[in-house]
This record gives sequence, structure tokens and C-alpha cells, in this order.
Amino acid sequence: MLIRPADTATSCTIQIQTSARGFGDIWQAVLTEFISHHAAGGTHIAINDMGATPAVVTLRLAQAISQYAGGLR
Repeated sequence: MLIRPADTATSCTIQIQTSARGFGDIWQAVLTEFISHHAAGGTHIAINDMGATPAVVTLRLAQAISQYAGGLR
């Protein structure tokens, strides 16, 4: 998982690389939940899930955005 500044201060773009097919609805739910609980505006997030479960992806996203935000201070 990589987080970097986005082109605009308010947008959040997410790029997902996965070998699992047919989980679009689950990805949408995980990312919607994440965005509703974390200030991710102004970021571009790249995810390579490596077969991780939604719970693991959620945890890693929270850790990554926390580290990213802490690095901006």
C-alpha cells in the first residue's frame, strides 16, 4: 500500500491491483467505509492486496493513512 499526495487537495483516488475477481462490491464497501472514517482528501492510494481479506485491507489502510498524516506534520 502506497499513499502519496493527489493532484488536488480535496480528491482521493484509489488504484487497486488484485488477482481476485468478482469482489468489486466488497471492495466498494471496504473503501466507502474507510473514506467515511478517515480524512483521505488530497491523497492517491495504490493498493496491491496480495490476496488479503477485507479486514486486513481495512487495517492496513488505517495504518497507512495514519503514518501518512503523521509524516505531514
